[in-house]
Amino acid sequence: MWDNVPLLRNITSTLIVFSVLAVLYGAAYYMVHLPGLFPLHSVRLSAAPQRVVAEEVLVVARNEVRGNFFTVDIERLRQLLEKLPWVRSVNIRREFPDRLVVQLEEHRVLARWNNSTLVNMQGEVFSADSEQVLPGFIGQVGDSVEVAQRYGEFSRQLAALNLHVVQLALSPRHAWQLRLSNGMVLELGREEMQQRLARFVTVYPYSLAAQAGSARYVDMRYRNGFAVGGMVKS
Repeated sequence: MWDNVPLLRNITSTLIVFSVLAVLYGAAYYMVHLPGLFPLHSVRLSAAPQRVVAEEVLVVARNEVRGNFFTVDIERLRQLLEKLPWVRSVNIRREFPDRLVVQLEEHRVLARWNNSTLVNMQGEVFSADSEQVLPGFIGQVGDSVEVAQRYGEFSRQLAALNLHVVQLALSPRHAWQLRLSNGMVLELGREEMQQRLARFVTVYPYSLAAQAGSARYVDMRYRNGFAVGGMVKS
């Protein structure tokens, strides 16, 4: 091999190329990590938030941003911002030469969850303060997505009666109970909930609407009828 001049020349050229690249990479890495080079001068919100307090976002950015334009830990900053109230998700991008642009997705509140937290339109539970009049959801840990989905389905069915759900509860045994805007509590049970609610929508104008002031409990779990105040109607 040592007598093979062309091969030696190729090996030498390859080693020189790799050496030059290594030196260039080291120099670039050193320059990028210099504290005074490519400093960040501003953080900009891509749009004015509706719920999130903009000052809180800027405080987090001011206190937590470390490094320069290239070395700032964007993932860490994103995780910190997503802990703020009303923030659902965060996207951060660099804007050359000295700025970070922050795009916030805010929670769109749907209901209260177990009288302690809130539920967004995707059925995700989150913590924030709200003075809105909201329906109440009751359920176990992990049930919020299903409850939010059922709320939409039940609400569409009740729209024909100009009624809406003020409380939707899913019991540990997976039975559904609705409290309606007219004060009625409606038991749907664990199966055929939409069919039972459809039957309620059908009979309500003829046999229940007139009793709305006195009939506070309607049990739709009977196969061929329903119960009002413990009395079976067929």
